[in-house]
Amino acid sequence: MRRLPTVLVVACLVLAGAVGPAAASAPTTHDTTAAHGELTDGAASTAVEAQANNSSDETTLTVLAYNDVQTAAAENTTLPRLVSLVDQRRAAHDNPTVIVGGGDEVSPHALSPLSQWRVPVDVLNVLEPDAEVVGNHDLDYGFEAVANYSAASEFPWLMANIVDEETGEPIPGTEPYTVVERDGVKVGVVGLADEAIKSKTAVSFDEQGYELRNYSAVASEYATELKDERGVDVVVAAAHVGIPESKTLANTTENVDVVVAGDDELEYAPEETSGTVIVEAEARAQHLAEVNLTVEDGDVTAWNGRLLDTSEAPKNETASAVISDAREDELNEVVGETTVALDARFSPNYHDETALGNMITDAFRAQTGAEVAVTNAGGIRSNSVYGPGNVTVGDVYNILPFRNTLVTVELTGDELKRLLASQVVPLESETGQRYGVEAQLQVSGVTYEYASHGDQEPVVREAWVNGEPVEGDETYDVTVNSYMAGWEGSVLADAPRVNATDTLYGTALLEYVRENSPVSPEDTNRIRRVDDFAEVESVDVRRGDATVVLDAPAGLNGTDAESFYVTHADSTERQYAESVRVDGDTVEVAFEVSELAPLLGETGDLELYGEYSTTAYERVYFESSVLNADLERGAFGDADRGSWAGADESERRGDRSGPGHVHATSTARPGPVAAAG
Repeated sequence: MRRLPTVLVVACLVLAGAVGPAAASAPTTHDTTAAHGELTDGAASTAVEAQANNSSDETTLTVLAYNDVQTAAAENTTLPRLVSLVDQRRAAHDNPTVIVGGGDEVSPHALSPLSQWRVPVDVLNVLEPDAEVVGNHDLDYGFEAVANYSAASEFPWLMANIVDEETGEPIPGTEPYTVVERDGVKVGVVGLADEAIKSKTAVSFDEQGYELRNYSAVASEYATELKDERGVDVVVAAAHVGIPESKTLANTTENVDVVVAGDDELEYAPEETSGTVIVEAEARAQHLAEVNLTVEDGDVTAWNGRLLDTSEAPKNETASAVISDAREDELNEVVGETTVALDARFSPNYHDETALGNMITDAFRAQTGAEVAVTNAGGIRSNSVYGPGNVTVGDVYNILPFRNTLVTVELTGDELKRLLASQVVPLESETGQRYGVEAQLQVSGVTYEYASHGDQEPVVREAWVNGEPVEGDETYDVTVNSYMAGWEGSVLADAPRVNATDTLYGTALLEYVRENSPVSPEDTNRIRRVDDFAEVESVDVRRGDATVVLDAPAGLNGTDAESFYVTHADSTERQYAESVRVDGDTVEVAFEVSELAPLLGETGDLELYGEYSTTAYERVYFESSVLNADLERGAFGDADRGSWAGADESERRGDRSGPGHVHATSTARPGPVAAAG
């Protein structure tokens, strides 16, 4: 793509009507265009003069795009507004306009377990896209369903690089590309996916006989064919590949003018990479992308684009009625009440345990009777918060919308730890640098510590089931959802099946809410992030205080004294420190022994945790790092037996030789100190 001076970009947009009569009342925009800022009268005059002096045949083509509708398909909120906003932008100018979807439109949503793809397809038919690409969740009902929803769609579904491994034919119901002609401008749209599609859906490509070809190579092949043989002016890649992969596509292909991205659900206003404009409209119909392309003699010579927020647009009545009628029949029944907010947003559930995640996995165990339940954070959807208040069938199936059932397997302790460790995203990884450290799981029945950094081994250092340390060769019944049970290369894939049920994972939660309403789930410290495993230098017990001296983590430049506490391995009880002091290379944490006594009186050793800041690495997502140390109960001497009531004179004088003082080295296993980020 050749870039023109900004004034000519503005000229093309003004005269072609890219900023049309509806612009004054248009929803909020995120404008990262080639012509930055609002048009002024002066700029418009200059633009008119520039156009008058230009004799070439130019047209402004508008590409409107959306992606990852997912749970919005069954919520009468943003999707009807998106439909209305598309209609507004069509009417706002006289430009030839094409509408392209970025995939993941027919699943998951609250009606998925009940009516599958039917409601989103009915709404998309009202929106009237020119092309849609098959995303990973558009395969949630299997390869066979693609032909069914394609037949019900009044627009083509595209997929160029997933083909029958024997015949090379595309998935039935799809085409590699489509050509759309608007007012003499020919637009070719190619459908693409990347390798991630294989791991993000429950279908097996190998079993079904499908081959996933390299998306860049296939895009180049078809884009060149479209330009050279079909005479298209603009090539759009409808690419369910995410932004980093879209940039790879732009850097490694020719003749692709625009990438309409999907999958990673980012709010990515139009930006140019290697002459290709890339855009992603987040997800759940929250935004509409608009890219205006100046087309001259079969080439794109300039562009202007933005994201528009759908929240201020009115609802399209037809689309709204499709959803509301479906909800009335299936989803509006109140099944219970929650006294707390149920947080189904992606970020909290991927990074750490949530009260909702605890309730979901508790519901799994209630359904199966297993000792442990584990579910993947990606299976918790909607990116919304529910309650406090009534909980409906629709709420539950929006949160857990897939057709996953419950499967209980037998795992050894070592295998359970490996399962937990397999989902940890360390800070130094590519994903960790984008989103931060993640546990990516929600659990019940098991409590565990995980290491935040890639050079820390083992990743899961300690784990407890029902308060007891997990033993490597002991077996545990673990309930997971059926999608996880099929993870290739996972310990789950070949694990002995204890039982499998036809109960949907969403139905398990629905029944739990109904039977236990009102529900009040809590964060109970089941998943414990650790950045540094500290050695204990000593435990100094005297004058009613116990001072724990720890090795300071590398790069320490401050502690949050109020965050330091001790607890038992699988306990929600905490005893917070009286004070925290940094002394050179050590951290001194003081507790009041009388307050510690109840914890010391229980069986099992203690775990110490505290938050600190560091210069050793830059945090992403979490504001603080976490220090951890193991504390033996014996290190506190007789403190747990109330010996301090009759302390002798030497103790009252503070003599270190007194019977209350103990100097002990922790049995904490050595761990790396503050790995660099």
